[in-house]
Amino acid sequence: MKVKPLGDRIVVRRQEAAEKTAGGILLPDSAKDKPQKGKVLAIGAGRLLKDGTRQALQLKVGDNILFTAWAGDEYKDGQGGNILIMREEDVLAVVDE
Repeated sequence: MKVKPLGDRIVVRRQEAAEKTAGGILLPDSAKDKPQKGKVLAIGAGRLLKDGTRQALQLKVGDNILFTAWAGDEYKDGQGGNILIMREEDVLAVVDE
């Protein structure tokens, strides 16, 4: 399934949660924190302004980003991964790796 976001929305694949703590303790699924880091898979056309023009998004496909804890709406794609659809304003920073 291919998802194309509208307006100022972006599609993000959330990074996998850590399996172990720094001390080597294995974590059960219920104890894992959801990572606030992900990779941009698709972007919309941009925000529609009052004069009818579009403001381009600052992000591009492939960017690694940090986002707020409760950002976006989550769903599972056909591959079993977690996909988020969120607004560009929920993104805190682009990470260079």
